[in-house]
Amino acid sequence: MTRNFCGRTRREFIWQSGAGFAGTALAGLLSDDGFFENQTVAADGATKWENPLAPKEPHFAPKAKSVIFLYMYGGPSHIDTFDYKPDMKGMDNKTIEVKTFGRGGHRNQGRIVEPRWDFKQYGECGKWVSDLFPHVGECVDDIAFLHSMTADSPIHGSAMLMMNSGRILSGAPCLGSWVTYGLGSENQNLPGFVVMLDPRGGPISGAKNWSCGYMPASYQATIMRSEGSPILNLNPPAGMTRETQEKLLATLKQYNQEHQKTRADNSQLAARIANYELAFRMQTAAPEATDIEDETQETHNLYGLDNERSAKFGRQCLMARRLVERGVRFVQIYSGGNHNDANWDAHGDLKYNHDLHAGETDKPIAGLIKDLKRRDMLKDTLIVWGGEFGRQPTAEYAKGTGRDHNSYGFTMWMAGGGIKGGVSVGTTDELGSRAVDDRFHVKHLHATILQQLGFDPNKLSYFYDGLDQRLVGVEGAQPIQQVIA
Repeated sequence: MTRNFCGRTRREFIWQSGAGFAGTALAGLLSDDGFFENQTVAADGATKWENPLAPKEPHFAPKAKSVIFLYMYGGPSHIDTFDYKPDMKGMDNKTIEVKTFGRGGHRNQGRIVEPRWDFKQYGECGKWVSDLFPHVGECVDDIAFLHSMTADSPIHGSAMLMMNSGRILSGAPCLGSWVTYGLGSENQNLPGFVVMLDPRGGPISGAKNWSCGYMPASYQATIMRSEGSPILNLNPPAGMTRETQEKLLATLKQYNQEHQKTRADNSQLAARIANYELAFRMQTAAPEATDIEDETQETHNLYGLDNERSAKFGRQCLMARRLVERGVRFVQIYSGGNHNDANWDAHGDLKYNHDLHAGETDKPIAGLIKDLKRRDMLKDTLIVWGGEFGRQPTAEYAKGTGRDHNSYGFTMWMAGGGIKGGVSVGTTDELGSRAVDDRFHVKHLHATILQQLGFDPNKLSYFYDGLDQRLVGVEGAQPIQQVIA
């Protein structure tokens, strides 16, 4: 038989490697029960081992405990949603001098596409909101609008990486990973970081958008589905009953009790029990956390579950509320998947595209805000809305209403978690082609999120590649103070 690694057969190497990994899992489980007392140490052989997802203290008292990021994949048009531009009325199809940069490259002039929706004022603050979002309009007194956001790329893949990780190149940890790295998780039976994708498919550049990058894999996001088994491969093997599961769990507890003062003498049995215990925790907690059937009919209706068009995104928003209620730190929900009109990337028929996606998300988003508020959870749950960039005021093609990408100026908004309500900061020019006042970069948004979670964004770091790496970059960034209560 061939021996090819340290004198071992392939079969021996695979068996011993598998047992080793399972033994690591067992060490973490048994140390929680005091089995190893002070024996379990980190890789340096001296430092006491600590669960990487154990709750951690931030730099100072936080205003938010968790984040729900409503990601509008594809780039919603700011001038057709929340950035009111009345001067564009009557300018439809007029060719003007305006500098733009998008998928079609740099241009110096273009044909105006007049907004296809009317705007009206909402709330005590009198915020102008498009007819695309009448339900969100009812919540404007709880929302801070950022009308002068900028990013470094007008191309989806790199722009999404920047919005999610602060960099246009892959390999860096995303925002959710930084949050769980800094805070840990309040619920050890659920993931600290959850991503829910649009049923039509995932976004361009895929898992890089929720990657832990150079951090340990424990900070990677868990993909959670809104229908069927919430987490793939979570269900027990066929034929295994609940009674059998409970018997195995009882075996683990008895095993712990019998070995409080001595090391385990049967590594194979220990590994099997450890793996089962890890799975059992998730099998018990995840289905309960995502089961929305015990919610009232009124709550279902609040999230738009009574309407086929909004039901899927509504389920995800309701699940997000249940997850943060149970201690999950960061939940990201994608509206839009796949390509073309399956997301907000309105290169063709602007009205069809935005009617579709706003119709799917408007009521669920408003329902989430209202539900959190009435449960007294909005004050410590930070909601972030937006895409990777906005859209240009001019048409992309000679005919039609499609708009190209715009990273020079676009709108995002925040609510809850110590953010001021009923305010708008920053402006774009009269056509919405670029930010002109109080220009904010994506890193300022990230700095604001970290600030609300109790971190100095310029001090939360992870040493890698010879540098103290930061979400906001080694050069740093300041929070957007105008929106912090």
